[in-house]
Amino acid sequence: MSYTANELAALLNGQVIGDGSVILNRIMPAGNAVQGDLTFAENKTFFTQAINSSASAILVDYDITPCSQTCIQVPHARVAFARALALFFPEPSFQPGIHPTAVVASSAKVDPTAHIGPHCIVGEHVVIRSRVVLQGLNSVGDNCVIGEDSRLFPNVTVYHQCQIGKRVRIHSGTVIGSDGFGYVFNDGIHLKIPQVGNVIIQDDVEIGANTTIDRGAMESTLIGFGSKIDNLVQIAHNVTVGEHSIIVAQAGVAGSTKLGRYVVLAGQVGIAGHLEIGDRVTVAAQSGVMHNIPDGQKWLGSPAQPDKEAKRTILATFKLPELMKRVSKLEKITEPNRSTILPEP
Repeated sequence: MSYTANELAALLNGQVIGDGSVILNRIMPAGNAVQGDLTFAENKTFFTQAINSSASAILVDYDITPCSQTCIQVPHARVAFARALALFFPEPSFQPGIHPTAVVASSAKVDPTAHIGPHCIVGEHVVIRSRVVLQGLNSVGDNCVIGEDSRLFPNVTVYHQCQIGKRVRIHSGTVIGSDGFGYVFNDGIHLKIPQVGNVIIQDDVEIGANTTIDRGAMESTLIGFGSKIDNLVQIAHNVTVGEHSIIVAQAGVAGSTKLGRYVVLAGQVGIAGHLEIGDRVTVAAQSGVMHNIPDGQKWLGSPAQPDKEAKRTILATFKLPELMKRVSKLEKITEPNRSTILPEP
């Protein structure tokens, strides 16, 4: 899809400096841009690269001037870049209807604007609302609800009684509502505790590929509004993830832990069970959290500590080899006089 600079500026709430009639066919990084391309510059370093490129126009912040070629000035270049990408590369559309190979229970309520793709299974009393897309090979268990404009990519499985909000995106291989890991040791065996809760995913959530979100033991596992969960993440039973949180790949959150709003868990973070993680907490990559964290703090390390304490520990660790050498020298000096300094008992 192509736009003039003027058309694109109107869609991005920006203004054009230069030739507003120039035709833009796609958006590309400065190093790969050619005539007909739009590139972007979120700071002065990138702007220098952009003006030396072959791009026909540059997307820039308002405070980057002057422009020697056509520029579209916007309040925030990176935000506008994300919106421009969606304009130039729209997602594929899916026609309403149910594929002949899909198996849909007679009691299910499927909105006529929804798309049910090949080999999907839709269980009893499922509610699928307007413009939902099940791309193919999806299984939706009994009594589930999927809200407006949500999209399940191929091979997503949603177990029974789960609720998915509006505009939710769930990528391939992810399982929603599998049994929580609950057992009690009895007479030499691990006796399974039935997991009879569900999963509730609120609006505007995106969940990456091959992620697992377990159902609650008796209540709900909850993923809050606007949260984004990466690939290969494990969310255990009864966990609450607060609104607009970010959980990066290979992180794991153990049972009954509660994450606040705007929490960031970096890659490979592990959170122990039954903890309270406050609002706007950031946990650095590969950290192991074993304690509650108050609002607004940054923790790192394993076991994790507040960032200033953890950094002091790390710096001290780097000095250990030199410290060991110094101790060894002191031992050699004091060893001949050891019996007089510390007589044997």
